[in-house]
Amino acid sequence: MLPFPTDTAKILIVDDLPENLLALDALIRQEGRIICRADSGEAALALMLEHEFALAILDVQMPGINGLELAGMMRSTAKTRSIPIVFVSAAGREMNYAFAGYESGAIDFLYQPLDSHAVRSKVSAFVEMYRQRKQQEFLLHELQTTQAQLQRAVQVRDDFMSMASHELRTPLNTLLLQAQLRRRLAGGATLAPEKIQAMVERDEQQIRNIMRLIDDMLDVSRMQRGTLDIAPAPSDLAGLVRRTIESHADQAAAVGCTLELSAPDALPGLWDEFRIEQVVANLLTNAVRYGNGKPVQVEVASEPAAGEARVSVRDQGIGIAPEDHARIFNQFERAVGKQVAPGLGLGLFISRQIAHAHGGRIEVKSALGEGSTFSLRLPLVGQQ
Repeated sequence: MLPFPTDTAKILIVDDLPENLLALDALIRQEGRIICRADSGEAALALMLEHEFALAILDVQMPGINGLELAGMMRSTAKTRSIPIVFVSAAGREMNYAFAGYESGAIDFLYQPLDSHAVRSKVSAFVEMYRQRKQQEFLLHELQTTQAQLQRAVQVRDDFMSMASHELRTPLNTLLLQAQLRRRLAGGATLAPEKIQAMVERDEQQIRNIMRLIDDMLDVSRMQRGTLDIAPAPSDLAGLVRRTIESHADQAAAVGCTLELSAPDALPGLWDEFRIEQVVANLLTNAVRYGNGKPVQVEVASEPAAGEARVSVRDQGIGIAPEDHARIFNQFERAVGKQVAPGLGLGLFISRQIAHAHGGRIEVKSALGEGSTFSLRLPLVGQQ
């Protein structure tokens, strides 16, 4: 990102005579300007590689690299090509240095003895042009950045709408098929009670899936408006985790996974039970989804030295590359390696926001092929 332009401008003056450098420095120095002096063409080149100058004032007649040669070098180098050059010469006008100076890229030409009023006016004009140019560059960069952000926002919106449509269509299609089957059954066919019960359970699961997707979308909207409600109350974290594990047992069993819990009898604290259960449910769902059917270990612990309660969920699945640890907490991020799971990619994003709202955090430890451990850490004294 470009730095915000300031009123400071650097001016380079080059002359092999110290008294000329001092006199010119005193003539043009004022607040908002930094004057850099060089007593040779070689020293001037070194300074130009290190600094950005609004103007270069060069003596024409110098030993070694003279002013005309220095100007030619400046015009042939990208970093110094745009620096305005003003030549100063003690030689008479009849030497025709001005013509050669303009050919080498000079903007203006001054003769000694210098007219102090003319020098100050010209330097002020060049400095103001430099400041305006830097301001325009900054504004152009800001405009380009804003445009890129808007394009990204439009892309995110389109991606979100596509994902939401797909994810909502899946359970709705299932419900539609179930309704069509019931319509046919209404013609007189009968089903065994256990099959009817299975149909009802599938309907309930699909309705829960739709409600979860809608809740996630509403939560993200609330977070963006800063209106996500957190209502801490006396809670038992150990009991909350037990209940959440019980409600996810069937989901885990469906993929051959067992949920193992290590927890104290109770771990009291001041938290929003509904929101913390939402976080634990998200972590369990991900562990089951990416755990390759292997056991998932859940630990609830109190860490008084840190003033924290901790809930850790460890799977033995595909793992997450270190460079993806931050990315997976962003909105709409679903991919882990080459695997893309169902859902809107909002679970970890929402979970982190809920943890932060409680004064806590979520940590992840993982590497590809080594499983993942997500740890929810909450202050034992409630919100901070």
